[in-house]
Order: sequence, then C-alpha cells, then structure tokens
Amino acid sequence: MRSAARRPKVRVGRFGFRVHPRVVLANTGLVAVGFGLLVASLCYGTYTNLSVSQVLGALFGVGPDDAHLVVRELRLPRALTAVLVGVAFALAGALFQAVTRNPLASPDLIGISAGAGAGAVSTILFGGVTAAGAATYGAVPLGALLGALLTAGLIYVFAYRGGTVTGYRFVLVGLAAHGALVALTRWMLAKAHIDQASRAMVWLTGSLNGRDYTHVKWVGLALLVLVPPVLLLGRAYQLLQFDEDTARGLGVRVGPVRIVLLGIATCLAAVAAASAGLVGFIALGAPQIARRLTGRAEIPLLASALTGAVLMLAADLIGRTLFSPTEIPVGVVTGAVGAPYLMWLLARTNRAGRGG
Repeated sequence: MRSAARRPKVRVGRFGFRVHPRVVLANTGLVAVGFGLLVASLCYGTYTNLSVSQVLGALFGVGPDDAHLVVRELRLPRALTAVLVGVAFALAGALFQAVTRNPLASPDLIGISAGAGAGAVSTILFGGVTAAGAATYGAVPLGALLGALLTAGLIYVFAYRGGTVTGYRFVLVGLAAHGALVALTRWMLAKAHIDQASRAMVWLTGSLNGRDYTHVKWVGLALLVLVPPVLLLGRAYQLLQFDEDTARGLGVRVGPVRIVLLGIATCLAAVAAASAGLVGFIALGAPQIARRLTGRAEIPLLASALTGAVLMLAADLIGRTLFSPTEIPVGVVTGAVGAPYLMWLLARTNRAGRGG
C-alpha cells in the first residue's frame, strides 16, 4: 500500500492535499454509472421508450412534440429529483453515522424520518391540504421539517448523559422514538377519511411519480444552503469519527459542532422526505457502500452523495420498468433491498461487538 507521504500531492494556491487513487477511481466510476442511469431514465419508461438520439433532440428542442413532452416535462424533472433526493438522503445518513460513530444511526431507523412522516401526515390530514397541495411544496414540507427537527431535538435531549451523547444511546433512544412515531402515524391514518389516508399513504411509501421542477428547485436550494457549512466543518467531521477526546485536544468544540452537523443532517433528511416521501435504505446503505468502495476508514461525503444518487436512480428505473406498465414506488424497491442489508449489517455489527 502506498504510504501517505508517497501519495501524489495537489496544490491549489497555498493549500495542498493528498490524492487517493482508489477514492478518485471510485468517484469517477460512480459518476459514470450515475450518468448512464440518468440517460436510461430519460430513455425508458412505462409506455414510451426513446433512443438516445431522440432524448438528445428533445433536450435541445428539436424533434417531435411528444418526445419533448415525455423527456423535458415528465422524465427529466423526475430523474433530477431522484438525483438530488438521493444526495440529500445519503449526506444525512453519512452525517448521522459519522457523528454518532454508529453504522445504524440512519434517519429512517432512529426516528428522524418517522418524525418527518408524522409531521407531514398530520399536515395532510388535518391541515386542509388538497390532493394537489399534497404533491407540491407548501404546507407538507414545512410539517415534515418541523416534525423531523422536533424529533431530533427530543432524541438528543434524552440521549444526553454525562456531558456527551454516545452513538449506542443515540440509536436506542432513536429506535424508541421511531416506534412511538410510527404508532402515532398509524393512529392518525385510522382516524382519517379514506381519501386523505390514501394520499398520505402514497407519501409514506415513497414515490417519485408526478415530480416536477418545483421539487428540483427546492431540494437543489436546500443542498446549496446546507452543504457548504458541512464542508467548512470538514476537519471536525473527520476527527469526530475517530476519537472525541482527540478532537477536543485539536481544538474542535465537540458539543456545538455535533449539534450543528446533526441539525443539518435532520434538515437534509426532512427536505428529501418532503420531496419523495419516506424512501428507506438510501441514508442507511449509501455511506457504508461508499466507505467500502473508497477503502477509507472514515465515511467519505462525496462518494456517499454519489452513491445515494446512483441508488435512487437505479431504484426508480427498476420500479418503472421491471413490471411495466405497472409502476412500483421507489420506496418499495429500496425497502426490498434494504431489509436484507439491515439484517446483514446488524449481524456484522453484533459479531464485531460495535454497539457504538
């Protein structure tokens, strides 16, 4: 293995950083796979399949009107939403797992997504949201964000003991919160009118059907606002994954930094859930897959984001084409993959004795 001192060093002005060939190769491969899946998402669909030349023509405004409608108005916003939502979910999972140093600390397991779900469902059922309003940005994302933030705050308070929050305690409290919020959501659905409950169930399942450029705009803006602070805290993010005492010794204010990173992760998960519903597995699996692809000890943010986008695109493409013309919601596809992955991860964590 090439030592750190022998790795090629790149300088940008006064700053220098080491290049890890495996990381570069993994990121390049993920970009290539993601681009291929994006093109395939534009070419293949439930009823109409297009060639690459037809897709390119539609993107540049030439060709028949029906191809223009299918590509630019139906498939492109859906594919871009899949990319951005996958990035948001993956970054949220990476931040939770890195800060708590626990591979099970995923927003869809520790109650954050359940809190977003309870907030969004209560908005749909009791906030007077119409069928159109439930599918666009408005009250539903606000309810999801408030529910996720409130849940994260309560989990942090109950997990805080002795001046710190351990990953093991954070996950245990989060699992308890998840169970309580799922029960609350089911109770609200049982009390709701059948039409309202049906709209809420579509959101809870996780779906990209009918997504438009409004979703692309808002998820993209959220990433533009939330990602830069994470990059500014990149050094603290890396140190917190290895040893809290060392991080303190090197000048990291562990408590405030942890709260900021967990708050950003909660907002990312809530924004993604508000756009695509409760899509499981992406936040749980993408960071761990990225870590293995890059061969790094810490969870890499860029590779995690790219992996999340690839997984979302692949799941949506499979859901649209596997049993065409019947469409499977993306949340069902990711859930089918996530269940065995979670069992494997639990078994591996138990054998390694890493409770957190």
